[in-house]
Amino acid sequence: MKNVIFIAPPSAGKGTLSNMLKDLGYLHISTGDMLRSEINKKTEIGNLVKEIISKGNLVSDEIVFNLIENKLKTNSLPFILDGFPRTLKQAEMLNELFIKLNIDNYEVIYLDISLEEALKRALGRLTCECGKSYNIYNEEFKPKKEGICDMCGKNLIKRNDDNEESFKVRFQTFIENNKPIMDYYEKKNKLKIVDTIEGTNMVFAKVKEILK
Repeated sequence: MKNVIFIAPPSAGKGTLSNMLKDLGYLHISTGDMLRSEINKKTEIGNLVKEIISKGNLVSDEIVFNLIENKLKTNSLPFILDGFPRTLKQAEMLNELFIKLNIDNYEVIYLDISLEEALKRALGRLTCECGKSYNIYNEEFKPKKEGICDMCGKNLIKRNDDNEESFKVRFQTFIENNKPIMDYYEKKNKLKIVDTIEGTNMVFAKVKEILK
């Protein structure tokens, strides 16, 4: 199976598809998870990241890039890159790293979704601290018991930023910032677009076909 870089607007289903690919033996490389892990382990990088975030600043490309490089150097599994690249500069840095590590067996998959559908998903989303996500407006992802996680039995919560006003801002910001990245990978003939309007299983089948 090919490696994959997921690019997706908020609520397009990237997390769900990543979890489904993990069941097929993929390594899920999430920049957010790696940064949180470094903070929790209180490593030198983690302490630096915690200080940067506490001041309201963004973690530099160099810090994130070094974590990704170290992960890829020790990995032998097909991987999912999640949360990177977010800018054209990051895409160019990643390309240089792939050349350095002789990685060319990958696809960039953009999960296409309309603002209306994404908003519906966001407003119905509930999450659990164990990582499981649900949606009250989708029969496929409703919890068996209202407000309770199927996996661990804890109470489900709604994210603070899952409200209409803030979600629309996040969605539009993503669309505007993402166009240069889309153009970059399209020129490299690496970009594949998958419409997410169909059910999760159909979307997953399309993703698997691309990654064969």
